[in-house]
Amino acid sequence: MSIEVLVPNLPESVSDATLITWHKQAGDFVNKNENLVDLETDKVVLEVTAPESGVLSQILKENGAIVTGGELLALLESETAQEHPVTENKTIPNKTPEDNGEDIPLSPSVRRLINENTLDPSVIKGTGKSGRLTKTDVLEHLNKQTPATVKTQNIVSLQSTAAEIKPETAKPIEPATIASNLRPEQRVAMTRLRAKVAERLLQAQQNAAMLTTFNEVNMQNVIDLRNQYKVRFEQKHAVKLGFMSFFVKASIEALKRFPAINASIDGNDIIYHGYYDLGIAVSTPRGLIVPVLHDADQLDFAGIEKSIANFGEKARAGTLSYDDLKGGTFTITNGGVFGSMLSTPILNPPQCAILGMHAIKERAVVENGQIVIRPIMYLALSYDHRLVDGREAVQFLVTIKECLEAPAHLLLNI
Repeated sequence: MSIEVLVPNLPESVSDATLITWHKQAGDFVNKNENLVDLETDKVVLEVTAPESGVLSQILKENGAIVTGGELLALLESETAQEHPVTENKTIPNKTPEDNGEDIPLSPSVRRLINENTLDPSVIKGTGKSGRLTKTDVLEHLNKQTPATVKTQNIVSLQSTAAEIKPETAKPIEPATIASNLRPEQRVAMTRLRAKVAERLLQAQQNAAMLTTFNEVNMQNVIDLRNQYKVRFEQKHAVKLGFMSFFVKASIEALKRFPAINASIDGNDIIYHGYYDLGIAVSTPRGLIVPVLHDADQLDFAGIEKSIANFGEKARAGTLSYDDLKGGTFTITNGGVFGSMLSTPILNPPQCAILGMHAIKERAVVENGQIVIRPIMYLALSYDHRLVDGREAVQFLVTIKECLEAPAHLLLNI
């Protein structure tokens, strides 16, 4: 009996998807719920799994095809488990890295990196949940390879290619000559996510009257409070106490005082949101994504930290869902984790403001007429001047500064 493998239903905001990689070929036996193909949308990578066990009889859409929800991808011939026992294992000599990858659960992004670099996933230690390989694990493994090893591999590859093209006339290639004259270029198609990020950033600059205001905050009290309770916090809640939860709480307090910054423009109308869905910008190998803390004002410090940690793990594994990314009334981005000292973050449409965090550095400041050393962070608030006046933007940032410099305000709700 033939079983249809269909493109899953896509959200209303997503019109189509790009077929990235088939993990099975026509004629291969597949088990139920085994990943068959990866589809990339503007936001996430979807895995299409086998609805039943059987033989993949026909592939109707090739890599690179644009597909829509409900479209037919392939046909599967159902077979009984007795004909193809799941537990059957045969010893295959000289097993390739690609074959090994089938035995280890890999996310789409990790699997592509493994295949592109011809790696054996079984020799890479996974730090994800249940020992699962993450993108970071693979990148760290690649970084451990010495330049000499990589250089030698490239030279051998070039020699092999030359020999295949002209087996009778090819002359021995000197490694030194190749290394000195090598000027590699690579042209690749822009991913759907990168294209969408580019489109939205350009849209923000063209359609908004964007302006940025700056301030600085003394992080000493937050650091002292965090150092005092971080061990007990982690023991009780099984998550580390970071700085982001303080900024989320401070932002919510400021948004309550200045509702225009939590609003958005729709044509000639202003939509004031009576809820606080905060986007937390995350950098991934595929590009910038912004998972959303829905109803962030209802979360305590532990709930915020757990949600952010969960977003980070899912982003690295490439398993963020549409529900994780939809909505958002205000965004926080932290360039400080990469060492950024100061920046002007770009709006995330249709939101009208975004808060930029930066690196904490010890600086000489004046307190009570004395020069002292304090851990200082520069803050930046980019906002749409069509909706937010300069006075509101400045006072909003001052409110965040006051909440962070006296974190008891956040705890006591005063």
